[in-house]
Amino acid sequence: MLPPSARSFRRRLLRWYARHQRTLPWRGVRDPYAILVSEIMLQQTQVIRVQDYFTRFVRRYPTVEDLAAAPTEAVHESWAGLGYYARARNLHAAAKRIVDDHGGAFPAEPAVLRTLPGIGRYTAAAVASFAFDADVATVDTNIKRVLTRVFRLRGPRRTRERRLWELAEALVPDGRSSDWNQALMDLGATICVARAPRCGRCPVAEGCGSRAAG
Repeated sequence: MLPPSARSFRRRLLRWYARHQRTLPWRGVRDPYAILVSEIMLQQTQVIRVQDYFTRFVRRYPTVEDLAAAPTEAVHESWAGLGYYARARNLHAAAKRIVDDHGGAFPAEPAVLRTLPGIGRYTAAAVASFAFDADVATVDTNIKRVLTRVFRLRGPRRTRERRLWELAEALVPDGRSSDWNQALMDLGATICVARAPRCGRCPVAEGCGSRAAG
C-alpha cells in the first residue's frame, strides 16, 4: 500500500522533471539496444565519462546485429579506457544471444532479459521501462537514496531492501514508468546527492520524512 504522501510526491517530482531533466545522449530514445549499451556502460561509471564513449560506440556498432558480428578484439578496442572490461564481454555476448536466440528482436519482459549475460534485476528493468514503457521499477543507487530518505525507510538491511522494492514498484505510475524512473534518478543525481543534499532546491522537500526529522 502506498503511503498517504505518495500522490503528492509523484505529482511534484514529475512536474519538476518536465522542466529540469538532464540532457543525455541516450535520453529520448526507445531503441532497446542503445539503452542496453548505455546502462551497461553506466555500471560503476560516472555519467560524464560515459557520454562520449556511448556516442562513439553506437556510431561504430549502430545495431545489435553489428555488435554481435564484430570481432572480440574490436569490441574491446572500442571499450578501451572505460574500465571493468567484463562489461564489454557481457554486452558482446548478450548481443550474440539476442541475434541467435531472438532473431535480433529484444525481449521486452524483464525476466527474459535477465537470462542474458551481464543483465541483472536493475538493467533488465531499465531496458523494459525505458524502451518498452513496462510498468516496472528501476532501483539504482540514486533512486534507493531518494526513496530511503523521503519515506524514512528503517530497519534491518534485508527488511529495508524488501520494503524499498515494494515501495518502488507501487509508486510507478501506469504508462509513465520511463519518465518516472528517470525523474527519480535525476533527483538523486542532482539534488538528493549523497553528501550535502540540496534540500532547499528539492521539489519534494515538503513531504520528505528525513528532512522533517532533521
